[in-house]
Amino acid sequence: MNADGRQALLEPGFVLHTRAYRNTSLLLEVLTRAHGRIGLIARGARSKRSRIAGLLQPFQPLALSWQLRGELGSLQAVEAAGRPFELKARRLVSGFYANELLLRLLGRDDPHPGLFEVYFTLLAGLAAQGSEAAALRAFERDLLALLGYGLPLTHDVDDHPLSPEQWYRYDPALGATAVGSQAAPGLVVSGEILLGLAQDPVSEAVAKDSRDLMRAALRPHLGDRPLKSRELYLRYRH
Repeated sequence: MNADGRQALLEPGFVLHTRAYRNTSLLLEVLTRAHGRIGLIARGARSKRSRIAGLLQPFQPLALSWQLRGELGSLQAVEAAGRPFELKARRLVSGFYANELLLRLLGRDDPHPGLFEVYFTLLAGLAAQGSEAAALRAFERDLLALLGYGLPLTHDVDDHPLSPEQWYRYDPALGATAVGSQAAPGLVVSGEILLGLAQDPVSEAVAKDSRDLMRAALRPHLGDRPLKSRELYLRYRH
């Protein structure tokens, strides 16, 4: 970024979303390493003679140069910064889900150090043969923490260490309160699951059993509008 803070040269980034803009251009929502989410206009990207349209796809590591004027910037140059992450079937939906979370939770030009690396790690996990659920839970957990909404996962509301054998009523804003059994009212989770969610790597069993917890933790920050990616998941129920 230059001295006036409005220009960047070959900044690492990923396209999160595109939509048509005027006759031949694209409006890009981009996650960048140093500057967070940025809105850029790619002029002529939809024309038949465009040489960059094939690069401006989700999950393709990029190096981007731009000039910002107000809230939106003008894309000046773009090149591939690595091989695209090949996501298929349900894992492709999970990639779109992550992009949708970032679009809903991040403001423009509001960087969060470490978020780019967390997103990169998620894509690498989804493209590999490891647990899809584990990759998603770690991403959701770390995203909330980087945004300032980290979940207390090792101690209860009275700052006592959690016990793996204990059941807890969990409030994402406050933490865990010990209860007598799994049948207690509210969102009840075992200490084993909470402690497991705090660890890296997250196990597949913990990831699956903590899905409802992470949904509850994300809900206050997403608002009432449903996530479009959740509709796509319905095609892959098993």
